[in-house]
Amino acid sequence: MLIRISLIVAIVAGLAIGALNFIVVRDKITTLQTDLANTKTTLATTQSELAKTKSDLTKTKTDLAETKKTLEATSAERDKAVADDALQTKRAEQLSDELAKTKKDRDDAQADLAAYKISGFTAEQVANLGKTLKQTQDGLAAMQSENKILARKIDRLSYELAKYEGSNIVVYLPATLSGKILVSDPKWDFVVLNIGEEQGVKTDGELLVNRGGKLVAKVIVRSIQKDRAIANVMPGWKLGEVLEGDQVIPAHPASS
Repeated sequence: MLIRISLIVAIVAGLAIGALNFIVVRDKITTLQTDLANTKTTLATTQSELAKTKSDLTKTKTDLAETKKTLEATSAERDKAVADDALQTKRAEQLSDELAKTKKDRDDAQADLAAYKISGFTAEQVANLGKTLKQTQDGLAAMQSENKILARKIDRLSYELAKYEGSNIVVYLPATLSGKILVSDPKWDFVVLNIGEEQGVKTDGELLVNRGGKLVAKVIVRSIQKDRAIANVMPGWKLGEVLEGDQVIPAHPASS
């Protein structure tokens, strides 16, 4: 009997414990189901926000690209505007200079006109006088050029006449005369100079050859051309080898 009671008590206790465990497990399952539902809701919200964030990011990138293009276009327009402004400023300065020159030309023309009126001549008469003056100046320049040629001829003829008469004369060359040797022939002791009749060289004129300020030789002119002369090295005056590029100056410079 005692054993039966004990078994009944044990069975009742087991049932009580099983019922208690079922209640605890049911509560845990309910809690887990609630947590799962909350997690799904949170996940869905998060995914929605993520999608919205991606959309916003894409829009932001697009806006940024458009802003960059607008900025580049604005910068290009600004640079063009600066360049145009500089060009316009330069043009304005040129126009200002041209205006100043035009005003000066006008003032000069007015002054010339006033001078014409004071002189008593008409503009046509003044123009004719200007042409006559120009022609006279040209004629004078031609005469002066001819006089120089005649003077050289007179000097040459006078020298030849003196030589014919047996006079021992010295040929003076211009004090400012300076030249150099273009060609030198050591075998025949003659040189070609880069100066001639136009520079005042005369036949039988004597020139000192120097190099670096040291006397090398003395030469005497034998023939002259417009801007060239041929000379011979004078015996006893050859102190060294005469080379191309050596300088020459008059041995007997004229006093005036």
